Amino acid sequence: GFQVLPVYGGQNMGQQLRQLQRGVQAVVGTPGRIQDHLRRGTLKLDKLSCIVIDEADEMLKMGFIDDVDQILGYAPEQRQTALFSATMPKEVMNVARKHLNNPIEIKIKTKTSTVETISQHFWQVKGLHKLDALTRILEAEEIDGMLIFVRTKVATVELAEKLEARGFSSAALNGDMTQMLREKTVEQLKNGSLDIVVATDVAARGLDVKRISHVVNYDIPYDTEAYIHRIGRTGRAGREGKAILFVAPRERRMLAAIERATRQPIKAMALPSRKDITNRRISQFKEQISAAMESEDLEFFEELIDAYQSEYDIGHRKIAATLVYLLQKERPLNPEEAFVEEVREERPERNTSPRRERKTSDDQMQTYRIEVGRKHGVEPGNIVGAISNEGKLNSRDIGRIRLFDQFSLVDLPKTLSQDVLHKLKGVWVCDEQLQISPDAGSYKPAANDFSKRRKFGKGNTGFKKFGSRSQKPTSSRRNRDK
Repeated sequence: GFQVLPVYGGQNMGQQLRQLQRGVQAVVGTPGRIQDHLRRGTLKLDKLSCIVIDEADEMLKMGFIDDVDQILGYAPEQRQTALFSATMPKEVMNVARKHLNNPIEIKIKTKTSTVETISQHFWQVKGLHKLDALTRILEAEEIDGMLIFVRTKVATVELAEKLEARGFSSAALNGDMTQMLREKTVEQLKNGSLDIVVATDVAARGLDVKRISHVVNYDIPYDTEAYIHRIGRTGRAGREGKAILFVAPRERRMLAAIERATRQPIKAMALPSRKDITNRRISQFKEQISAAMESEDLEFFEELIDAYQSEYDIGHRKIAATLVYLLQKERPLNPEEAFVEEVREERPERNTSPRRERKTSDDQMQTYRIEVGRKHGVEPGNIVGAISNEGKLNSRDIGRIRLFDQFSLVDLPKTLSQDVLHKLKGVWVCDEQLQISPDAGSYKPAANDFSKRRKFGKGNTGFKKFGSRSQKPTSSRRNRDK
């Protein structure tokens, strides 16, 4: 048969050498590894009849175009050469003129630069953090698989870990990962054992997974071409896809540039409301009840309920309602609405003095958990007063405060000493000790938690958590988001 060998860095060299020795009809490879084999003499191009250069403009961006030029120098003059490129910058044209003989240029003209089966939406970043906004979207949307784009390798890991902590099946995909791990991650996304992949543009290049129903531009791309490549990961094989773009006020110009490049308007979207989340949770809960009734042996539990009813003379309805309350206590079916503060563009008015600089940048802050919340009657002012007075901190050094029912989160400087933390642990607010500790960003399910990691897909009865804790917080924004 027709033998094809992929060669790339990160794959076992010995395996590649053995297959090359046996002989193959086609080699598909990356510039670096192909050059390795050419230098070793383990790959010979003297009998090459056809060579294809794919995504030439992307190789130019990655600094590989000179390598491609050198590889073509090994090929015989009598050959067929095809060069594919989404754009044709000067450097790519130079390669084409040098190595192609009287080439025919074919341009594919389309009405728009994006697939018609992809619906495009943007959400303007406001007081609600992007992570919280993303969580709402994950909670309310019908999602099969999702690809989330961020700008840096570090961000892929950080965001994937935060989503995993909130109960979502997610993983990072970036160039620092071994080839084996990257392949494993993509395979997990394909077979449904993984639902969300957080990736950089480079790592996701060429990714073809049909079940990707949503692409989220968590960080807006640097150029319009990257946006087009990103959202092209969804809406494949005739399926419908959805692309969501997070846009900060200062990024509106890039949004306009993307609309011009795609020749399509991108519609503003509203985040799912409290009612949307409630309806979705209730629907999932009902599905889970129905599935358990059909697949589980409930005789023991029925006898337990009958015994409880007989012993305490309480009706089945009251018992069932109490059990539902216990099950959903950590993640309520009816979540409280979060407070969202509008954020204006950080631009001083004319003829006025510039705004005062932020007191502390986000990268200098750490989130701490304190064991006092709304149900204890606490207000943000109580927390600020206690921490500033007992910890000898300036109130200006206290960042964002988020109130939950049983606890709160507060952003404090990373430079906080262990002595101050130890002192704050014993401080009382609203008759509760703060017991301050660094926030792990995760909700640890109880032993009887019915809500493990959320699996997407129609008909799925997984009942995932909304947010990392009991419900959405009330948020006191002492610092504006950038």
